[in-house]
Amino acid sequence: MTTQRLKTDPLEAYLDHHERYLAWLKRQPFSDQTRRAYQTRTKHFLGFLAASGEDIRAIIQNESERSFVLREYKRHLKQVQKSSPATVNAYLTAIDHFFQFNGLPSMKVTREELPQEAPKALSKAEQKRYLRAVSSCRRSKDRAIALLMFYTGMRIGECAALNEADVSIAGRRNRVIIRNGKGDRYREIPLNVEAREAIREWLRERNQKFDGKKIDEALFLNPQGKRLTTASLDLIVRKIGQSCGLIVSAHILRHTCLTNLVRNGNDLVVVAEIGGHKRLETTRRYTLPTLSDKERALDGLV
Repeated sequence: MTTQRLKTDPLEAYLDHHERYLAWLKRQPFSDQTRRAYQTRTKHFLGFLAASGEDIRAIIQNESERSFVLREYKRHLKQVQKSSPATVNAYLTAIDHFFQFNGLPSMKVTREELPQEAPKALSKAEQKRYLRAVSSCRRSKDRAIALLMFYTGMRIGECAALNEADVSIAGRRNRVIIRNGKGDRYREIPLNVEAREAIREWLRERNQKFDGKKIDEALFLNPQGKRLTTASLDLIVRKIGQSCGLIVSAHILRHTCLTNLVRNGNDLVVVAEIGGHKRLETTRRYTLPTLSDKERALDGLV
């Protein structure tokens, strides 16, 4: 089994399997981000098989051959690609999904043990810096995006999918509706004062700017009146972070919101509902210590 750098595209012998898998993937209730991840990771695996001269038919039909190849691929990810444990597990999950599509049982390859640490979130001091940077933004749209993500913990794909009608900031029921969350789940998230005011300012500007023009029904629009992509949303968040010397992403804002909710003593069931977690075990990760927590504990020994 070779450990050479993988080819970008698997050989033609593997394309049929992959194309049929991708066609099936499009019909599943996954987010675009999940589909792209599965597509990239399975293509990488098939490229590994092609580069090593393995016969995919033998792998599909022979369990022992399949297990051997998977162990070699896992070793390649760790030793050649220098992938982190989380990345290795993500690739193995995608391959497992691909095998199940082909009617095969789950793989018998152990996952990497992940360090038991809370998801990366902004510290309280960093949150204050970030919020000051948000308040200094000249564009109301950028402020609305940053504060909506910070105070609701919604996923970036959910934010991109929001329509104007999904936000209610009038009357007593101030909320945002997530109609197609992860796993195609519906949920409603209350909006606090800061998020409401930021959205209200953006909607006022949005209506003035696009008055009488044909535009998308999306809540957040680009200058052409089209829905903002997840990449555009994340770039806005990152640029605000850069302006105050912080590395911030939409994902970090989500983790920060959910971490705040847990550390403020809220019931995990409530936090899971706000975050759109199907399993409470996912929410429980936010109760784990962060690296900063461990550093403070050790500093206290002096």
